[in-house]
Amino acid sequence: MTGLPGSGKSTIALLLKKRLEEGYGRFVEVLDGDEIRKGLSRDLGLSKEDREEHARRVSYLAKVLSRNGVISVVALISPYRASRESARETIGPDRFVEVYVKASLATCEKRDPKGLYAKARKGEINNMTGIQDPYEAPPSPQIVVDTEAGSPERSVEDLLTGLKRLGFL
Repeated sequence: MTGLPGSGKSTIALLLKKRLEEGYGRFVEVLDGDEIRKGLSRDLGLSKEDREEHARRVSYLAKVLSRNGVISVVALISPYRASRESARETIGPDRFVEVYVKASLATCEKRDPKGLYAKARKGEINNMTGIQDPYEAPPSPQIVVDTEAGSPERSVEDLLTGLKRLGFL
């Protein structure tokens, strides 16, 4: 799942995990970008190169989990198209689904669950995706979940419908 900070990726990922485990009996791990940065990527900053390396590490971890029968729900800003294409190649196109968690910058700034947009606007943090650093929205994601259109639960229903349509469920 890719989208701006505050678009709802983590919230949807956790709800999706629960639905896949309880409703489909699947083994699921959520790979949340912020959580992975606390451990596996704690040596990385927010430069373009560091973001790409972070995405590479998460992609590799998702690949390892996938080949062991675990569904990886990756909630990662992943602001660059090239990084997402690299993830598709690493994980394998038959196991990778690009989900765009869509929300406008204005909506994400209103939500601002961690106060990052406010800090970026004040100049307290740099390289904030959507403010000082670009976010390259996917041109043709396999699934689009518009979090401005409904509740997180509705977004998960839309996501499950998309996964069924693609033959993953």
